[in-house]
Amino acid sequence: MTSIIKDYTHWLHGKWPAGGAEKAPAVNDDGTCNVSGIRVVGDLTGVPLLKFSADTGARAVQAILNEKDFKKGGETLDLAIIGAGVSGISAAIEASKSGLNYKIYESAEAFSTIRNFPRKKPIYAYPTDMIPAGDMSFESEVKEDLLVELEKQQKEHGIETTEAAIQKISRSGGILKLHTKAEPISVKRVIIAIGRTGNFRKLNVPGEGLEKVSNRLIDSSKFDGKQILVVGGGDSAMEAAISLAEEGATVHLSYRKKEFSRPKAENVAKLQALESSGKLTLHMGTNVQDIEEYQVTLCGEDGCDNVLKNDYVFTLIGREAPLDFFRKSGIKVTGDKTPRFYGTIAFSLLFCFWMYHWKKGGKLPFGGYLPAWLNPQPGSLLGGLQGWWETTGTLGSVIKGSISDPGFYYSLAYCLCVLIFGIRRIRRRKTPYVKLQTITLTCIQWIPLFILPYFLFPYLGANGAFTSGGFGQWFGETFLSNGPGTAPDQYWRAFGFILAWPLFVFNLFTQAPMWGWLILGFIQTFVIIPLIVWRWGKGAYCGWICSCGALAETLGDAHRAKMPHGPFWNKLNMVGQVVLLFAFIILAVRIVGWVFPSSGLNALFSTLLYTMPVANYSYLVDLWLAGILGVAFYFHFSGRVWCRFACPLAALMHIYARFTRFRIFANKDKCISCNVCTSVCHQGIDVMAFANKGKPMEDPECVRCSACVQSCPTGVLNFGRLDSDQKPIFDTLPASLVQLAERRKAK
Repeated sequence: MTSIIKDYTHWLHGKWPAGGAEKAPAVNDDGTCNVSGIRVVGDLTGVPLLKFSADTGARAVQAILNEKDFKKGGETLDLAIIGAGVSGISAAIEASKSGLNYKIYESAEAFSTIRNFPRKKPIYAYPTDMIPAGDMSFESEVKEDLLVELEKQQKEHGIETTEAAIQKISRSGGILKLHTKAEPISVKRVIIAIGRTGNFRKLNVPGEGLEKVSNRLIDSSKFDGKQILVVGGGDSAMEAAISLAEEGATVHLSYRKKEFSRPKAENVAKLQALESSGKLTLHMGTNVQDIEEYQVTLCGEDGCDNVLKNDYVFTLIGREAPLDFFRKSGIKVTGDKTPRFYGTIAFSLLFCFWMYHWKKGGKLPFGGYLPAWLNPQPGSLLGGLQGWWETTGTLGSVIKGSISDPGFYYSLAYCLCVLIFGIRRIRRRKTPYVKLQTITLTCIQWIPLFILPYFLFPYLGANGAFTSGGFGQWFGETFLSNGPGTAPDQYWRAFGFILAWPLFVFNLFTQAPMWGWLILGFIQTFVIIPLIVWRWGKGAYCGWICSCGALAETLGDAHRAKMPHGPFWNKLNMVGQVVLLFAFIILAVRIVGWVFPSSGLNALFSTLLYTMPVANYSYLVDLWLAGILGVAFYFHFSGRVWCRFACPLAALMHIYARFTRFRIFANKDKCISCNVCTSVCHQGIDVMAFANKGKPMEDPECVRCSACVQSCPTGVLNFGRLDSDQKPIFDTLPASLVQLAERRKAK
């Protein structure tokens, strides 16, 4: 059994990449952060491209000039730029043009990151058609030529740097202060352009402090004939290994994973060609165990006995962004768990605990009710309008009945959130796809979740539409009653018109079979949804129809980057399969109870669904997982917590999605491995692991939200599907902002 579960887990989820997003300062699209007057530009905005770095630097200065409360001139420095890389120099050029009193502070030397690139490192000035804001331009294709070009532009614009190590930034009385070893420097505005130049990551193994160990390679020609170990699996490690091998060194490359997921395709191809020719040896799935003067020991799955002769070791495993600087300056860092984080989680949980128990009538799981002050009677909330209800006839009586139901207020609040935050989403993500998707989601929620159950159906019912014979009576008895022979007044069952089983189970779990819902539910869950998933992917339902998805894509849109990534969280995806199994067990018990009413299974069904303390489906799944935890974690772990980990319908669609033709296709030649696509995925998918290999993304978790497609800075990604010959067919929508700009330019 264990083997079967393991194989099933691997087939469904375990086989997909599980890379994550690195911590970084929390900045908005315009570079602003939680500290007023500070803007972050360059690599730390998430896109490690020369043109984007220059663009963000120039635009930051332009935005500062347009701020209503900013006035240049006076004794206080107008602008301080921290960092003299591409983005910092671009900002300085723009500041100089605008007549600002500014200074640019650099702890080392201008363009220090580029200076530390390996000799003759190729330079990729993507996107090729992009013209960045400001006056900086990029023509060179190798490191040395690029430095000459950049230094020339710096000199032409008269940009001089001031040597200083800024330790932190503070704010006092509307003025920002830069703290150095000397006296603090007062300034009106600050642009942080320091890039990802923090501390080098370490292996933390014996011998790492030896002189022969380095975390950078400048000139590979000095190592001809030497025994070299390169550690790492990114572009920097690969480019170093390739350069060393081409210069005549004997190169071994150690990488902790079994396959490369991050580097550019051309680097992987060069590396494999060198391995085939015997100039380089790959040691995949290994870690450095020990470094000695003349040898190193690698440890793999089969032990730690791989001893290699060695003269030099290059540990090119990346750098960590200078996060301590941002923390000391009071700038939020993504993923940090502060006391406020835990405090707001506690508040969210308490609020949702109250809200969902009040929605259920105030009844608590172990008996008793919420205190009276926490359990206001729904009808009293709008009691001041009682006289108006009584003078408006049938409509007034319908409204009076609706406002006595806690679900009315919950559905109203839910739909209003979708509407309000949907408008914000459309304004934030200005693509035709997002606009159409958001409008569709909003309309679908308002009609079956609010208008039908609380206005239209009650009004029709009050006027005899469901009791006067004909289609109306058939419809009422089939879909709006509590079973044969009961009154057609169960208007809440309208939720089932969009919330299919087993996301919404209660239409099927009635005392006697309701054949209308049984047939409709079967068609929804086992015919319509599999067909749309096969054609458009799981997101055709999760991203365009489902009410859980509607709230996640609107209220949760601004929090999508908070979804945890990694192998552990991918394993947690299987919780939904457990909930799905629970739903199938209850359905089986219910069906057998109908067929054999004297078997006692009806009592077991009631226990499993409603009455078993805390562990019944209604309380554990419907109230806690879907409600309290799902909504409480919106602002802490993204709006897709319920959808990703525990929703039984999503779990069923994951199975369907293993057979879908839907894919997200990538142009690997344009992928720069910036990881933006993975960072914005609120389903935790490592999109970049597919993109930089040019493989179609087929992780069944995808909800077709288009955030990765839109956010890609080089327009790499496209929605599409495989035809019968396994060839890609691209969808017209969605498009990234880069692609939209290219289309507008072409027109």
